[in-house]
Amino acid sequence: MNSIATKIGLLIVTCILVTIGFMYALTDFLYERLYVADTEVALIEIGTKLQSRYIDGPVTDEYVADVEAYNVYSNYNIFAVRNPKELSACVPFDIDYDTLIGPEQRKLLIEGKHFTEIGYVERFDRDLITVVMPLVDDKRLEGILYMYYPLAKITEFATGDFFYLAISAVVFTGLIALLCLIILRQILKPMRALLDAVHQMSAGKYDTRVTVRSGDEVGQLSQAFNEMATSIQQQDDAQKTFLATVSHELRTPISYVKGYSDLLQKGYVPKEQQQEILQLIAREATRMEQLTTAIMQLVRREQQPLSLGVVIVGELLREVAQLLHLKLEQKQLYIVWLLDETLLIHADESRVKQLLINVIENAILYSEPKKPITIVADVDGKFAHIQIRDEGIGIPAEDLPHVTERFYRVNKARTRSDGGSGLGLAIVAQFIEEHKGTLTFESTPYYGTTVHIRLPLHEAFEQHDV
Repeated sequence: MNSIATKIGLLIVTCILVTIGFMYALTDFLYERLYVADTEVALIEIGTKLQSRYIDGPVTDEYVADVEAYNVYSNYNIFAVRNPKELSACVPFDIDYDTLIGPEQRKLLIEGKHFTEIGYVERFDRDLITVVMPLVDDKRLEGILYMYYPLAKITEFATGDFFYLAISAVVFTGLIALLCLIILRQILKPMRALLDAVHQMSAGKYDTRVTVRSGDEVGQLSQAFNEMATSIQQQDDAQKTFLATVSHELRTPISYVKGYSDLLQKGYVPKEQQQEILQLIAREATRMEQLTTAIMQLVRREQQPLSLGVVIVGELLREVAQLLHLKLEQKQLYIVWLLDETLLIHADESRVKQLLINVIENAILYSEPKKPITIVADVDGKFAHIQIRDEGIGIPAEDLPHVTERFYRVNKARTRSDGGSGLGLAIVAQFIEEHKGTLTFESTPYYGTTVHIRLPLHEAFEQHDV
């Protein structure tokens, strides 16, 4: 009963039964409105013609005989009588004369009007339609024309085959229901396959796919499921790779810290080497701190929505430079500013600040001492274009397409020794993607690297610029 096919099949059968019921009601309506009405009109027409043959004065025997002679050629029964009680000799059923022509009916007849009655007569086992028309002379009722006709039952219109018609209707309904159920099961077969695939996906089988057999809504749903499954599988693979890489990245510093700590604790390290060992432990601890900080940034990015607002680019760049002031001094680096101080962007200030920190830290890390870092901010169409250019070791051309990949290192030995996490530019790329901006690199080995960041301008600045 929970099957969609069963429910739709029951709905179709219900519709068929309702249709049959409606057709029966319509047939009954047409029977009343057409057949009965047509019979009444025919009786009145015949009665009017016979009434016109009546001459004023008492109803003559000749007139009565003429009316009775008409019955030979008519399907209807028509009688002319001077007194309603004379009908007992004409009709093969009992008549309640007081009811037949009561005060109201008599008033109509004297006015020259006719009346019609329909009622059940046991003698005929059916309804009888009766029309009574007056024979009036100077407002005196001289006699009446009494016309009647036994109405056929509605079932008789089926020529006695009503039972077979009913059986045929039931069989037809059953066959239609069965056919609909078979067709629906075929139509819904992809839905069952889709349901099985969903259960497999929920069990962790992310390589599950369904066959797309049509271009209709079910086919489109199947295609959407496959696309969703592919996305989930990619995310799952990326997550596993990420966790494996994080474990690998943490394993090395942890082994260093643990190994040298054990040596120090057990007194195996000569006194003159202890300071060097402590520095190594501190360096590896710093690497672990940077890695965990970067991971937390990625986690927070996925959990927290953007908080967009107006950001003044010049102020934010100078704030970041102030935060990195000590690192700049340690390498004797200085910043050359080329800024549009009025430049506004529509962004999440905290995330833009973090991505600028990551990019400028990279520039500091790989710059040669006493060299400038040039920061340019201006307008490029509907974007703010921020350029951060260093004069450091540069990036080989073959490595440029991969620098935003997680844990990717251009110079693995150097980066590991300097404590890089391999996540900085990956975070930058994701933050910029969230803002619907772009990130590109230009680099020449041993001459430096330029990072191009484009972020959407704030609407107010676009109007001002225009």
